[in-house]
Order: sequence, then structure tokens, then C-alpha cells
Amino acid sequence: MSNRLENQKEPDRFSDYEAGGKPLNGWKVLAMFVSFFLVVGAVDGMMIYKAVGTFSGEVTPHPYERGLAYNKEIAQAREQAARDWKVDVALSPIKAGESEIRVYARDVNGAEITGVEMTALFAAPADLAKDVRLKLAETAPGRYAAVVRLPKGQRDLVLTAARDGREVFRSKSRINME
Repeated sequence: MSNRLENQKEPDRFSDYEAGGKPLNGWKVLAMFVSFFLVVGAVDGMMIYKAVGTFSGEVTPHPYERGLAYNKEIAQAREQAARDWKVDVALSPIKAGESEIRVYARDVNGAEITGVEMTALFAAPADLAKDVRLKLAETAPGRYAAVVRLPKGQRDLVLTAARDGREVFRSKSRINME
């Protein structure tokens, strides 16, 4: 029996309990739980704000309006296919970061296409802010050219030709600027 009494007087070596400490009750647990979710919510809110402020997620300006005009675009594509124009594009580096774009346009009979307003859009695949649009000058019948400054990387080259304010040709291709 004395052995049992000695064990009771000896402090427990495996416990960190101290007499007189503040007990953990339901209100403290609730406060910790609510505080945790408030911190998580604040961090999530800040990250959403930063994400939307840096990239809206749109790669096409006015996507809703473009969707409504989809049938019109299909009709324009059919008209373009019926014209059967042959358009060749050449991109030649001039110096670092600067290139010349040359476009050669012929109709179905091989005649040079003249009198159109030819534009080139170098679209960054995921960032509208990095797009570069330029108007090409007609240097000879059926030949259009311009100088463009672009950083290295991939771009979507969208060529358009308009006559009397109406688009008559559009092509899109992926290029790699080096």
C-alpha cells in the first residue's frame, strides 16, 4: 500500500497540465473556428481581387456580342470561300525585335487584289493587352507590307482585308516570333 501512495504523490512525467491554467471552453473554440474562416475568407478575397485585376479571362473583346453574330460570321466565311483568294504571307526579321510582314494577294484567276484595306493583328494567345494591330500599305498591285515590333513568343496572326468598310477576307494562323 505504501507503494501506491508514493506513486500518487509523485508528479506525472507525461502530462503538460498545470493547475490553475485557463480552461478551453466552447466560446473559445467558437472564436478560434470563426477567426480561422475569417482569415481564410480574407486571403481568398484578396487573391480573387488580384486575379481578376490582372487577367479578366476574356481573350475576345465583347464575347457576348461576337456570339450573337456567329451566324453572320459563318455566312461571311462561305462568301470568302466562294471568292477563293490566294493569300501568302512572309515574315522577315529586319533586326532584333523588328520584322517586316509582306502579304501577296491574288484572286481565283491569278489577278492581283488591289484597293483593299489590309490589316494584320498579332494577337497574344492569352492577353489582349499584348496585341499589336497595324495597317499594311499597298506597295505594288496585290502586295502589302508593314514593319512590326514584337517581342519573342507565339502569336496568332489575323489578316483581314476590307473593301468599302466591309470585311471580305480573314485568315488566322499561329506564328512564332524569334
